Amino acid sequence: MKEEIIKICNNSKDLTTRTIIKNNTKYDILFYETLCDSLYIEKFILEPLTNKDNIENIEYILTGTNISTIDKIKDSIEKLLNGCTILIKDKSIYSIETKASLDRSISESSTEGTIVGPRDSFNENFNTNIGLIRKRIKNSNLCLETQILGSESNTKIGFLYLKNIANKELIEKVRNKVRRIKNDIIIDGSYIKEELSKKYIFPSVNQTERPDLAVYALLEGKICIITENSPNVLIVPTFFIDFFHTPEDYYQKNINATFIRILKLISFFIAIFLPGFYISITTHNPTSIPPNLLLKIIEQHSDVPFPAFFEILIMTLIFEILRESDIRSPSKVGSSSSILGGLILGEAAVNAGIISPILIIIVALSSISSFVFPYNSIVNQIRYYKFLNLLLGTFLGIFGIFIGFTILIINIASTSSFGYSYTYPFVPLIKKDIKDSIIKVNDKEKERNPLLAKELKRI
Repeated sequence: MKEEIIKICNNSKDLTTRTIIKNNTKYDILFYETLCDSLYIEKFILEPLTNKDNIENIEYILTGTNISTIDKIKDSIEKLLNGCTILIKDKSIYSIETKASLDRSISESSTEGTIVGPRDSFNENFNTNIGLIRKRIKNSNLCLETQILGSESNTKIGFLYLKNIANKELIEKVRNKVRRIKNDIIIDGSYIKEELSKKYIFPSVNQTERPDLAVYALLEGKICIITENSPNVLIVPTFFIDFFHTPEDYYQKNINATFIRILKLISFFIAIFLPGFYISITTHNPTSIPPNLLLKIIEQHSDVPFPAFFEILIMTLIFEILRESDIRSPSKVGSSSSILGGLILGEAAVNAGIISPILIIIVALSSISSFVFPYNSIVNQIRYYKFLNLLLGTFLGIFGIFIGFTILIINIASTSSFGYSYTYPFVPLIKKDIKDSIIKVNDKEKERNPLLAKELKRI
C-alpha cells in the first residue's frame, strides 16, 4: 500500500516516508515535507506511537485534532496534497491533519481602502476567510457547502449563504452553474467570476476582499463564493447599483453617504461621456459653446498639428499606461513615478504644442473620475464605453453621444445576474428598496432581504 501511494505520487522528492515498528507491528508514515509542519508530526504522531505501549486503538492514541479513517488510495492522495500525514497500519489508512501555515496574516485590504469601519481583509486561507465571516454572523443558519473544481488543480470552492434568507432557487442555480465549470485549472476566484459572467458585457458577479461587505451581502440574501488560495470572495447576484455602494455608507450619516453615491454616479457619466462630448461640440456643434469659451478653445488649438480626436486618444492612452505602470510597480515607487510621469509628460506635450491645455483637463478629469470605483471589473467597462463614445462623438457629433447613451442603457437593462434584473431596484420598481439605492435612509426604514421580496420576480 505504501509503495502504491509513492508510485502514484511519482516518487516526488518532497514526499517523505518513515517506518516505525512497535510490538511487531509496522507503521508507515507518509507526508509532503513542503506542506506539513514537522513539529505537528512529531507531537501528534511520533511521540504517541513511540511512548505508548498499548496502541491497539490507534485513533485514541494519536493526539491530533483532525483524524479520520480512509478507505481508498485515491482519498489518501487527496489528503496528502492538502497537508495531511498518512499513517498506514496493516490494511488500515489514517489521515492526521498536520498542515503547515503557508498563508500571510490578516491585513488591511490594499484594493478597497476605508476611512471608518473594520480594517481586516480576506487572505489566501480558506478556513480563515470563512472564520472572518462567521465571527460577524453568529447564526446557525449560516450554511457552508463545498465543491472541488479544476481537474488538475483540485481547488476547493465554498458557498456561504443564510438558509433562512437566501432564495432556494438561487442557491440551486449557483450550485449548478459552478459545477458545470470545466476549467482544468482554478487558481483564483477570478477564474470562476469570468466563467459565471462572460455572457454579459457588464459584470454580473462582484468580488471583494472586505469581510464586512461579504457579510452585508449575505444578510441581503446573496451568496458568497470562497475559493481556496484566493483573497477575493465572489458575491452573487450583483446589481448595477451595487458598484455605487460601499460598507462605509452604513458607518456614517445618511447625508454624507447620499452625497458620495451621487458623486459616484456623476463620476460614472463623466468618465464615459466627457471626452466624446467635448469632441462632438467642438467639431460638429461649435455654436452650442459660449463665444468667449469657443475663442479660448480655438486659440489654444490653433498651434496644435493634430485633430482633437488624436489629441484625446494620445492622452487617454498615456493615462492608461501610467495607470497600468502604477499598478505593476512596487508600492514604494509606483504612485510617485506615475504622478511625476504624468506631470512631466503633460507639461512637455503642452510646451511642445502637441496637446492643447484644455485637452489635458478633459482627459485628466475623465480618467480621475473612474478612480472612484475600487472594482476593476466596472473600471474596464468604463474604459470600453469611453472609447466607443469618443468614436461616436467624432463621427456623428451630439447625435453620436445620444446613440452611445442609448447603447449603454440597453446593455445595462439587458443584463441579468442569475435570473435577477440587473437594474434592481428601479426595474422592476421595488418601492421599499429604492429608498436605499441612491439616497440612503435610516436603517429602521430599510427592509432587508430584497431577494425574497414578492415584487422582485426572476426573469
